[in-house]
Formats: sequence, C-alpha cells, structure tokens
Amino acid sequence: MSIFDVVPVTAEDHRRRARRRVPRFLFDYLDGAANDELTLRANVSDVRALRLKQRVMRDVSSVSTDCEMLGFKARMPLVLAPVGMAGIYARRGEVQGARAAGNQQVPFTLSTVGICPLEEVQAATHAPFWFQLYMLRDREFILRLLQRAKAAGCTTLAFTVDLPLPGMRLRDYRNGMLGGGLPGKLSKLAQLAISPAWAWDVGIKGKPHTFGNIAEKIPNPEDLDLYKTFIDSQFDPSCTWDDIRWLREQWEGKLLVKGVMEADDARAAVDAGCDAVLVSNHGARQLDSVASSIAKLPGVVDAVGEQVEVYVDGGIRSGIDTVKALCLGARGVFLGRPWIYALASRGQAGVEQLLELFQKEMATAMALMGVNCLEELGPDLLD
Repeated sequence: MSIFDVVPVTAEDHRRRARRRVPRFLFDYLDGAANDELTLRANVSDVRALRLKQRVMRDVSSVSTDCEMLGFKARMPLVLAPVGMAGIYARRGEVQGARAAGNQQVPFTLSTVGICPLEEVQAATHAPFWFQLYMLRDREFILRLLQRAKAAGCTTLAFTVDLPLPGMRLRDYRNGMLGGGLPGKLSKLAQLAISPAWAWDVGIKGKPHTFGNIAEKIPNPEDLDLYKTFIDSQFDPSCTWDDIRWLREQWEGKLLVKGVMEADDARAAVDAGCDAVLVSNHGARQLDSVASSIAKLPGVVDAVGEQVEVYVDGGIRSGIDTVKALCLGARGVFLGRPWIYALASRGQAGVEQLLELFQKEMATAMALMGVNCLEELGPDLLD
C-alpha cells in the first residue's frame, strides 16, 4: 500500500483499492451484474433506504452479537458467501478467506467453482466450513463432490437453485473476459500489463489457476472459455424440486437452498427437506429487473420463518445493513462482494479487518437502538 493511499476501512474503501490492483476484466466479473444492472443498484439502495430507531436511557451494558447458524456457533450473524474464482483475487484466495473467517468465528462457504479445491481449504484451516453446489447434469460427479465435501469436514451444503443457465453479464463481454476473439485476448493482455502487483503475486506465485473442484472435467482448467463451455453444458434447466429431494437423500448434513425469492418457492424448499433458505437474486447476476433481496425477505420470513432458518444476501455493505436485515427477520446475512473487495485489497488481513468492522458496527448500532441481543431485533425497530 502506498503512503499516499487512504487506509482502507469500509467495503467501499476496499472496492476502490481492488479496482486499482486487479485487471479490469477480473474486477468487472466481481463488480458487475446482469444486463443494465438495475437490480444490482436496487439491492444496495433498498437496504440503505431502511431506517432504524434510536432509543435512549436503556441498560445496554451487555450487548452481544453471538449467535448460532445451522449449528455453527458464530461471533456474529454473518457468513462469507461462496464466490466463484475467489482464488484469483489474491494468492490462493479461498484459503485466505477461510482463515480470516475462522479467526473471526464466522462460517466460510467454498464455491463449486473456486480456485482452491475442498482438500486444500481443509488442509489449510483444519476447521469445518460450508460448501456451495450447483445441480449439474452429471449426477455421478455430484455424488463425488458430496463425498469430497463430507471428507473435508463440510457441515452445511448451500445448494444454488437460481442458475438453470447463466445470466447475461454484459461487462464480461465488453472487457474481453468472454468471447471477443483476438481483440478480446489482446484487451486482456493489456489489462494484465497494467496490473504488475497482481500479475506477480497472484498470476505467477498463485498458481495453479485451475477450478480445483471441477478440474477433472475441464481439459485445460485455466482456459476461461473452456470453463464457460463446461458450465453451459452442465447447468441443468430441467432441474425441479424432485432433484432437491434426491439431494436431500444423499446429503446427511445441513441443507440450505440458495436463490429463493418468492414465498411459494420457499415453501417448496421446505417441503423438499431443506434446513434453511437464502433469499437471494444471485447478487443481481442472473435476471435483471427483479426485486431486491431485502424487499423479498419479509414475505419469505412470513411464509417459512417458523419452520426453517432464513438468510439473505445482496446489498449488504456494513454492520448496520446487517442489523436492518435482522430486524426484517433474517437469521443472518451472506456477504459476497465486500469480502472479495477486501481480499483483493489486502488479502486475509483485509478480510479480517472488514469482519471486525462489521461486528463493531453491529454492536454499536444495537446499543444505540437499546437492545443487548440479536433476539431483541425486530420490525418494531425500523421506522
């Protein structure tokens, strides 16, 4: 970090620093969303529009953010969300993220399409973590992944249901990350050339850049076009709730269904045997012009909140945002882009610093709202 840099503190501080450090096509892959990115903006603005109540002259001498999420005893109601290719934003990025989560006592979720495989994360942390999975056409491969996840000590499976096919993420085409032929390749080379710190620390010292969990399925896992071809061929648009019932029979641990936005889908997930649902529009990366996740949270909580744990992601940028989500009935939040911004900005130390900030913001907000424990948060504390 240059002496002329502002010390990064917030998620937005880390975002600005990450934008300077990583090649543009990688930053855009993380920062962008589907089509015109209307839902991406709504995710953030709808959370910001919520107003908390400040209450005074109450004993708040024992404020605690401690909680339990799907059997995981955590320091705060926050989970590091699965992010594809996290390992190319910092050297062996999934390992750094998992270590940061462990030190801050929150769950870490490894993506199916992470750079570091299950076994590497387990060997580096020696602690339980969660695993995210897609429904692929190759069911035998799914079974092998489930076996590997169990062997690695994963306690919770986060199953993504909102990706029968990838959304139209136009930034990835504009910057040459996907397609574009020779001009696209030249554009990527130019972007790499102006990111020397990343090129040395991650591009060279961070190898191998393979999709560790699915490397056996891709002839050259470092070729993003081959990766996209594999993903396009394996995502299963015929998947139904019957497939979730099949998955429930295969997985003995906790099962969280990720990508639910409507109350009837949440009820179907419960009927299929899930232990939790995650209200999510995939970070606005799938269908543009859908509602924000926070806007859909109350309806899902009303529908299934007494039966299963309900979580939310999308637009959470601070501990105060987390408190707002809990007031609307969420058991906790999944944090996606912000932890990767911090990872790209300052590695494991950046992620730990950001998580520390979130916890302090939560505790401070709770004290100023007149509550001591998370159970006291509710819609009555929103204006």
